Amino acid sequence: MIAAMMLPSSLPLVRLFSRTSAGQPRPRAAMAGFLAGYALVWSGFGALAFGFDLALHAAVDANAGLHSHEWLIGGSVLALAGAFQFTSLKDACLDTCRHPAQFILRFYERGVAGGLRLGARHGAYCVGCCWALMLVMFAAGVASLVCMALLTAIMVHEKTHPAGRRAVSVTGVALLATASIALLASAQVNGVL
Repeated sequence: MIAAMMLPSSLPLVRLFSRTSAGQPRPRAAMAGFLAGYALVWSGFGALAFGFDLALHAAVDANAGLHSHEWLIGGSVLALAGAFQFTSLKDACLDTCRHPAQFILRFYERGVAGGLRLGARHGAYCVGCCWALMLVMFAAGVASLVCMALLTAIMVHEKTHPAGRRAVSVTGVALLATASIALLASAQVNGVL
């Protein structure tokens, strides 16, 4: 899921790193280090998110009060992701991801270890701007290919397209509206309203 959703939005930096590292003694090894660092950070995030998801399901199953209100979880995740779209952390991480040449100029190091560090640093910025949208994937269900494709398109657009900056707030409003509808509909179905 990580490779399918995140690698497309990182292709501009991957291409630039490939060109930049072509003149060093072992460019393929440096690229392998770069990709490994990136994958390591995202795998760590994926493991944490999956662990949190398992713990949340266990808590809901073990607690009758949570079990009777589990309908709040999906809408709350959507609301959290929508609200995060408007934060300065999202904006700062996206700004770094949108300018791969500046990122390379600032952090580039030669060698496998340098590639690994650069990939991990880039992965951290990617996690910083996309973690909330990835949590939506858990709320929607990881088996939903349509949802995965839509979220991937949103992330690629936000990070690589010139109009991506404007799309961030549109996505935030859409997520908040969807959260409101989901929470209201669920509350009505569950007899709360």
